[in-house]
Amino acid sequence: MEPKNIKKFKDQSNIEVIESFMKSNNGYITSKMITDLGIHRMYLNIMRERGIIERVGNGIYIESKRYEDSYYVFSLENPNVIFSHMTALYFYGLSMKAPGSEYDITIYNKYHNPKIKKHNIFYVSKDIYGLGLTEVKTPAGNKVKAYDIERCICDIIRSKKRMDIELIKYSIKEYLKRKDKDLNKLSNYADKMGINKEVMDFVSIMYE
Repeated sequence: MEPKNIKKFKDQSNIEVIESFMKSNNGYITSKMITDLGIHRMYLNIMRERGIIERVGNGIYIESKRYEDSYYVFSLENPNVIFSHMTALYFYGLSMKAPGSEYDITIYNKYHNPKIKKHNIFYVSKDIYGLGLTEVKTPAGNKVKAYDIERCICDIIRSKKRMDIELIKYSIKEYLKRKDKDLNKLSNYADKMGINKEVMDFVSIMYE
């Protein structure tokens, strides 16, 4: 039985609009998306009561019985966070292993969010925070914010003291095999990050 406070929301067409939108969004909907559609958020409660959707995060819902994409949910909950380093390289097929429950993420200096404390956080200045920022698909097919491959290669070399050197070597060797590698872009990024010699020397060694 539906709660009394939602009985007045009986427009089935609104639920159909939401369901149609979710199908085009890989099964996901957020409270903000509902508002942008011009539909009252109370319909989310109705759909939960009917078992159509499940809440998987703060204001984030997924079609019932659909597999939850933890990367995508994390990205929606933390819009200022960018997947980086080995986690981003995993999305590109350039990591030796899949991330565990801790992700490599980058955020700008002085950003504070207790929700991300358990992850491997890399703080950068705002002048390079957006360098190489793009969108990449997770294994489940959802788009998340991440750095492009060349930025990730710069990052793992720059942060090598915090990382497994064998994982770094593997990723760089695999990167150098790619036909779409862009060494000019890599050098340009390294210049802007102040690590050109370090990056180029490391890459040269991996070429041998």
